[in-house]
Amino acid sequence: MTVSSESLKSPKLRLAILILAAGEGSRMGGYPKALLKKEGDSLLKRFTSSLQSLGPVEILTVTGFYSEEIEAEMQSIQKSIQNTHAPMTWIRNPNPEAGQSSSVRLGLESLKSHYDAVLIALCDQPNIGVSEIEVLLEQFNQRNVNQEIVLPVVNGQRGNPVLFSRAVIQRVLAIPGMVCRPYMDQHPELVKTFTSNNQAYLQDVDTQADIQKLGLDSI
Repeated sequence: MTVSSESLKSPKLRLAILILAAGEGSRMGGYPKALLKKEGDSLLKRFTSSLQSLGPVEILTVTGFYSEEIEAEMQSIQKSIQNTHAPMTWIRNPNPEAGQSSSVRLGLESLKSHYDAVLIALCDQPNIGVSEIEVLLEQFNQRNVNQEIVLPVVNGQRGNPVLFSRAVIQRVLAIPGMVCRPYMDQHPELVKTFTSNNQAYLQDVDTQADIQKLGLDSI
């Protein structure tokens, strides 16, 4: 049985975007991954700019390490993007050394919009664009009635970004200290696995070699 709600099948699905950009980039020698450049623009700018065509109701970036540099880039992006109605905001993780899970929890707690679904995205996936997200949204609309999460899987590996319904996020937040990954592990019946050959869902930047392989620039 598939979801039949008109609100879910409507192209006006209220989509929130949570971008994780708090990491230290320690394996790269310490560098803000969100500010790596591709074809002259930062990964953060490329991603947030491309999202505008999806009409999100909110774009929230979690910063941590290099917060001042990344927040300055967000301010620049706000000025450069015209005719956007989605609030583009950021929140600073005061303890980014606690790891990505702390940023996920903080970000989810800080979303202000009344969204139907939230996309949790990494800041360092240079080949994730509108088409990859549209596929996830299509999978979300086609999910079974008991499924609340769309997870891309490539060659047996979990990919990113991941799409969550508002209902499941509310359940996660109701549990002190809980975040999405362990909740997914505990409730596999809620996960709609989307098997794909698209390597973009796996490609992120961890090392200097990745920068070269993905055609990026750290200057």
